[in-house]
Amino acid sequence: MGPDFKAAVFAWLSPKEREAKKRKVRAAEFKAKVGQEALRGVKTINEIGLEFGVHPVQLGQWKKEMQEQAGTLFEGKGRGRWRITKSRTGSTASSAG
Repeated sequence: MGPDFKAAVFAWLSPKEREAKKRKVRAAEFKAKVGQEALRGVKTINEIGLEFGVHPVQLGQWKKEMQEQAGTLFEGKGRGRWRITKSRTGSTASSAG
């Protein structure tokens, strides 16, 4: 299927239908917001999809990706950055640095 085939298919579509066929590019923040809503589990995937205008299959893929990536979220960040120190009064305090 080359470019000629694609042009032939789009030739018989109305301008409104052509616009509907274009892929939507979603921002990472939007995907995170919708994915978090799916992870919460308060609403069904279909309800969330209708609310945000995302196909349930796509939403399920984002949810799955978030679950798989959760383990790597904090890798390499702040190792040893927080430590427990004792002040002169003997109380325990956390400090950064």
